[in-house]
Amino acid sequence: QVQLVESGGGLVQAGGSLRLSCAASGSIFRINAMGWYRQAPGKQRELVAAITSGGSTNYADSVKGRFTSSRDNAKNTVYLEMNSLKPEDTAFYYCNADVVPRGSLRAYSYWGQGTQVTVSS
Repeated sequence: QVQLVESGGGLVQAGGSLRLSCAASGSIFRINAMGWYRQAPGKQRELVAAITSGGSTNYADSVKGRFTSSRDNAKNTVYLEMNSLKPEDTAFYYCNADVVPRGSLRAYSYWGQGTQVTVSS
């Protein structure tokens, strides 16, 4: 069993910053890519940032230059530093990880429960 738990969401004014964290725990052999997705009301879930086990990152065009993802492999934790937040960044943010559980020969995709980020104008 693998669990992902996010933290760090909240309410912030436009131009402000927030830092999200997502810790993976459980029977983990290896974590491959980890990522952050978001879903606003009435919209589809979209990829915000992805980071490989080696630290290579990929960002949605809408957040490039404002958001930074990093990870601590020793802690099985991924972070999302969000700066210069805009009202359009308001959404439920989900953590995703591609995890090989102990005793498994393949990876599975796991999701956290999500955390709300609200940016007021």
